[in-house]
Amino acid sequence: MILDLSLEIITGFIVVIAAICIILLERFIPYNKGQKVFREGFFNDFVLYTVVQSYVAGICIYYIIQWLQNLGLEFYVHFDSKFSLWQQFVFFFILHDFYIYWFHRFQHKIPLLWRIHEAHHSSIEVDWLSGSRSHFFEILINQTVEFAPMFLLGASPEVAVYKGMIDAVWGMFIHSNTDISMGILRYFFNGPEMHRWHHANDEKAFDKNFSTKLAVWDWMFGTAYFPNKEKAGIYGLAQKYPLSFIQQFFYVFRLR
Repeated sequence: MILDLSLEIITGFIVVIAAICIILLERFIPYNKGQKVFREGFFNDFVLYTVVQSYVAGICIYYIIQWLQNLGLEFYVHFDSKFSLWQQFVFFFILHDFYIYWFHRFQHKIPLLWRIHEAHHSSIEVDWLSGSRSHFFEILINQTVEFAPMFLLGASPEVAVYKGMIDAVWGMFIHSNTDISMGILRYFFNGPEMHRWHHANDEKAFDKNFSTKLAVWDWMFGTAYFPNKEKAGIYGLAQKYPLSFIQQFFYVFRLR
């Protein structure tokens, strides 16, 4: 699979521009007023989670996929010759979004899976950068499941690049501290007004709004929560959580 480097540069540029726009929106139309840009944990989330961990995880996932291919698990369907780029993207977009809804839901129900997910819920101020705070094991599982089928089924390499761009932009958007109403679109697409409730330390919203991009899964399977006249205001976990990146990594292995 050969990919034009310019495509990666262009999509990367789009992600950076989207981040800047979302940061500005957080200043002008904040969901929760008073949140700072450089809030507690900013360095960990931006440098160690977004840059360092994402880079290391990407290398690991690459070798995992190579290993699967060497085992003869490539199915030779050759999606790139049978379906258009648009059709391939839509197929893998919906397939992964359906998977991530259920895996996310199981993470909140199964103690072992919750251990690798709770870091994502530990931020007491949810903003555009909060989505990057995910444990290494969670990233390794989810992105392997996301990208391995694309390569094993012979999809066009551009699909993975476009999918990665959408993941990054949408992740920043749904976690952003922006007071944006999705209107009727909230029944189809996930936005900050619903996902901030998922991060809320509020019993009314526990085990709700698991969707990542397509909100339709929450409405379909009865896990949607959206109070029209109330806003989420308190975030984070009930228990005290380590602040440093290294402590957060090893907290998974605690005895209790």
